[in-house]
This record gives sequence, structure tokens and C-alpha cells, in this order.
Amino acid sequence: MRKTPEAPRLLLALCLAATLCAAHAAVPPAPAIAAKSHVLVDFHTGKVLAAQNEHERVEPASLTKLMTAYTVYKALAEGAVKMTDAVQVSEHAWRTGGAGSGGSTTMLPIGSSAPMEVMLKGMIIQSGNDASIALAEHVSGSEEAFSDLMNRHAQELGMADSHFVNATGLPHPDHYTSAADIARISRAIIAEFPEHYRWYAEKDYVFNGIRQGNRNLLLYRDPTVDGIKTGHTQSAGYCLAASAKRGDTRMISVVMAMANEEARAKASQELLNYGFRFYETRRLAEAGKPLAEARVWKGAAERVALGVPADLWVTLPRAQADQVQTRTEAPRDLEAPLTTATSVGRLTVTLGGEPLAESPLVPLAAVAEGSLWRQAVDTVLLWFE
Repeated sequence: MRKTPEAPRLLLALCLAATLCAAHAAVPPAPAIAAKSHVLVDFHTGKVLAAQNEHERVEPASLTKLMTAYTVYKALAEGAVKMTDAVQVSEHAWRTGGAGSGGSTTMLPIGSSAPMEVMLKGMIIQSGNDASIALAEHVSGSEEAFSDLMNRHAQELGMADSHFVNATGLPHPDHYTSAADIARISRAIIAEFPEHYRWYAEKDYVFNGIRQGNRNLLLYRDPTVDGIKTGHTQSAGYCLAASAKRGDTRMISVVMAMANEEARAKASQELLNYGFRFYETRRLAEAGKPLAEARVWKGAAERVALGVPADLWVTLPRAQADQVQTRTEAPRDLEAPLTTATSVGRLTVTLGGEPLAESPLVPLAAVAEGSLWRQAVDTVLLWFE
């Protein structure tokens, strides 16, 4: 075949086309999971990367203790209880969740007490039902009143598929959740209470000379996994909320109603590996960092920097970060007074021309009204603008 001058250009065009096609290649389907329901989400953005029946009503079993823990953490943050409090084990806590109850237990003697931190670790690491009830009673006086508080917090978090009647996850027809809601409460714990989340990575805990191991098998198999919680009852099956962090990307997987302990660990690992293999998280704008600047009229300051009120993260298919485009829509002029909560513009993020994320732009510092002289001068100047 005789070469022509057009051949190199044709070859180059074909190569470019192949490169663009590869860059825009669709992410393959998520692995098939033999769970009643499951979900995989990006922690930073909440983007759902894989799901099946994620809003279907299911029994949470001991995944309930994520909501129990969150409710206790809220009470600690509000000062209603303290980490140094002695938490007592009532007869109800002992009979319902203690040794001999047939469920997970921290082996707390009836009438005994232990510091709040001991109880929390007993619930988180050992999944102790007795510790869960003791904490509930300490915070709210009774497990029933505590359940009302759990439901209030769940509603505030947008957990529309959930209702709780106890602090343990023991079966009850009015006690239910969904895979999506378990992912939501998991994100909230990690984001709001990182100082407590570190306990979910602990592999065992010793109380009263008895060592009990964390049932999350992924903690022993994958060094990037640092939580979160297992659950099991005969009616709920085997459940697991798991999280791992690799680089800047954190994934959360939830599998519900699986056949056995090994199946839930294997399915969770497959979901996490899929998420990390095909997606990444990028922070495109950092809270407090200037992205634009505006002139301020009639203010105590003449100029103000504009930025996003919170870090702006996006979830991207891998190898597509260079295709992301950002657009800042900001005014040249503003008028005092301004607060840091005043939305004055917008940052828009697109990928391939499609909207990906957006955030308001706000003043990074409040600007009060200027002196009467300043306001009078700027009023005149504005006539000529």
C-alpha cells in the first residue's frame, strides 16, 4: 500500500479518538451481591456508586448501635453527660443484654458501674447489648425515652426509612431501617465525631479479664478498613457496615441480610474494592480559601474575598479529573453590611458538560457598614458607576 501525506494525520486522528473513547469509557457494573439489600457510597460526597434495594425496609440487628452511639455522642457534645460519668447496669440492662441473654454482651455484672468510655467501647467493639441499654438509660432515664431521642436524631439526619424502639437491635416489628440509612448514619459518625470513630478500628477489648474480639473480619484482612459495625440475629441475617480510606478517598459499604459471617465480609470487600478501583474523590475547593474578590461599597472595608462555606468534594470516575471544569460566578461589587452566611455568587463544577457539583460563594469575612462619611462618599461615587 502506497503511503500518502494524509496517512500520518489519519493515524493521529484515530489515536486521538481512541484516547478520548477510553477516557469516556463507562465504568463497569458493580459486582453482584447476594444480599437482600446493599449500598456503596463515597463518604465525602454521599454519591451512590452501587446499590440494590437500598431503601427497602430491613432489620438492622446490631447496626442499630450506630444510631445508639450517635445519640450518646450528641449528648456528650451537648454536655448532657460526660465521658467521666459512671454508667450503672440496671436489672433491665443485665437481663436483656447480659450474660445468659443469648446475645452479644460485655459481661457487665448487675448493679455494677463503669466509666462512659468503657461502656462505649463495650458497645462498639464487643457489640454488648448490656452496655447499649446501660448507656441509653444513663442518657435518657429509660430505653424507651432514649429510643425517642434516636428517632429524633434519625429524622434530623434524613433517615426516612428508619424507626427505632430499642438501643440494641433486638427484633421488634416496629424496629427497622434500610441500607441507605445505615450508610447515612455511618457518614454522620465519621464526619461529626472522628475522635470517637477511631474506636471502630479496634480489633478486641478486655473487660473484667475477658478478651472479646471485634466481629468485623475486614479489620484483620484489609489495613485500609477502619470500621464500622457488624450485626446479626436469626431474623435479620448477617449485616455489615464497613469503611475504608485509601488516599483522600473514603468509601462506605453496607450489606444486609446475608447468609453468614464470611459472605458479608467477602461482599463488603468486593464493594469497597470496586469503589476504589473505578472512582476517586477530589477536593476542588477548600473552605476559607479565596476564589474571587469583590469591591464593597459603604462598608468598613473596601474589598472582600469570596470563597465556599465548606470544602467542595466531587466523586469522579478514575482518570477523568483533567476533564473537570469549574466556573465561578461572582459579582464585582457588593454593598455592606455583609455576613459570612450571605450567598453572593456560585461555584459550578461540570464533567463533560454535565453538572457535577455546585456551591454558593460567600464573603470570607463579615463587612460591617462603614462610617456615615464612608457611606456618603460611596453613595456619590455610585452615581458615576
